[in-house]
Amino acid sequence: MTRHLILVGTRKGAWIVEGDANRSNWKIKGPMHLGAVISHYVADPRTVGYQLMSVGSGHLGPSVFISKDHGETWTEAATPPAFAPVGDSARSVDHVFWLTPGHASEPNVWYAGTSPQGLFKSRDGGNTWEEVKGFNHHPDCFTWRGGDKDGTPDGPKLHSIIVDHSDKTHLLVGMSGGGIFESFDEGATWKPLNKGVAMDFYPPKEDGSEYEFGHDPHCMVMHPVHSNRLYHQNHCGLYALDRDEGDRWTRIGDNMPKDVGDIGFPIVVHPRDPDTAWTFPMDGSGQWPRTAPGGKPAVFRTRDGGKSFERMAKGFPAEQGWWTVKRQCMAVDAEQSVGVYLGTTNGQLWGSFDEGATWQGIAMDLPQIYSVEVVTIK
Repeated sequence: MTRHLILVGTRKGAWIVEGDANRSNWKIKGPMHLGAVISHYVADPRTVGYQLMSVGSGHLGPSVFISKDHGETWTEAATPPAFAPVGDSARSVDHVFWLTPGHASEPNVWYAGTSPQGLFKSRDGGNTWEEVKGFNHHPDCFTWRGGDKDGTPDGPKLHSIIVDHSDKTHLLVGMSGGGIFESFDEGATWKPLNKGVAMDFYPPKEDGSEYEFGHDPHCMVMHPVHSNRLYHQNHCGLYALDRDEGDRWTRIGDNMPKDVGDIGFPIVVHPRDPDTAWTFPMDGSGQWPRTAPGGKPAVFRTRDGGKSFERMAKGFPAEQGWWTVKRQCMAVDAEQSVGVYLGTTNGQLWGSFDEGATWQGIAMDLPQIYSVEVVTIK
């Protein structure tokens, strides 16, 4: 029998919200690791029941936990991600922020992104981790991430780790701050991928040229079938890239309503159609309140690769909805009518089962939600 599992990581633990085949009845299971910060909770698409979770504890420090039975039991990684000393200096992992399964041909490989910005790899299902030295010890990495500043005001992050499903040697990552970077040799060498991306928080260069790095991407996705199509939500707008046309991002956010803008954290793509994507904009004006613009939450969907967007808010509060959706907090399933799911900063889990046209609450009283992923088991 088909089951839909929504994996929810929050500021104070993790939950599984399980739905039936029709996505009409849901039950909440949990909590797991109650009281711990769960930055990312991810299922392995290569092995049924295998899950990884980033667990941050004020007493025990940052770690990764592994489950092989759909979250029923958990084992801590023997060697969590940690930086090796470099010369007289050393960085410490504050928390593991992002987890990504490796290529389908490498069933035991995982990648992790940390705060401060670091990239790590596991070859044994997440039990032991090692630095991706080609990135962490790249001679320019210190400059890329902003030198001693090392990130954004709310904490530096390495996120959006992508393993190209069509080429396991092709990796992409986002650094907040720093920008987007890619490798074509499994992480040995790297180069920036930020052409066309605005940097409104820096003064223009005197020669009029673009900044090659130093950007603040919020979230990046690759289409799961068409690997040439990328989208990313940035501190300075919403962008798309078609690698068949080059390596320059286009600001598709210019096509969003002007009174809403194109600032946000998450973006997700249709599992089959590369031109369809959903995003949740937030207020990035003034002091950056990071709430739904005007207190009127809405998802915006494009069906033409960003040439136009439609507002989708039926079921959401019509007003006084002062919450937002963080970068790991949107997900889609692969049903014929795609389900879209989002978790909010006030602990609400919402779902749409008609590709965003209407929304309903699934769980309304969880802690602040940090990550959402959906897994379908048949």
